[in-house]
Amino acid sequence: MGIDIEAGGRVKSKARVTKSENPYTRLLCKLYKFLARRTDSKFNKVILKRLNVTRKSKPPLSLQKLSKLMEGKDGKIAVVVGPVTDDKRLYEVPKLSVCALRFTETARASIVKAGGECLTFDKLALRSPLGKGTVLLRGPVKARAAERHFGKA
Repeated sequence: MGIDIEAGGRVKSKARVTKSENPYTRLLCKLYKFLARRTDSKFNKVILKRLNVTRKSKPPLSLQKLSKLMEGKDGKIAVVVGPVTDDKRLYEVPKLSVCALRFTETARASIVKAGGECLTFDKLALRSPLGKGTVLLRGPVKARAAERHFGKA
């Protein structure tokens, strides 16, 4: 007795793996794959999934939006799977602990000048392996210039 399968067979979905040639990104994927498997933390599973998405799905987050989202969350680490960019409209940057894939030079300088710190994901894994005391954020995916031309014909 076999299983009655419609023509075409069963659909087996596999998790997307990164096509990035960047060795740092590849090592991070390995690290968070291990943490996702060996811990019960959903945080690590989400980070792994976000590391494996396309570059388009890792939009930048501005310092202004970051500081606005982190209001009233003192002592927590903001985690962004994507770049953090500077914002000239923000005059006073609050003291923030931010973990991101990349920082622009001016954004890093602004955060450090305010007494905050810029973390990488490997340092975050050492400091908070289960994601305790972190706030997971992401940039606006639909804010790309190309997105303006999509929609109804």
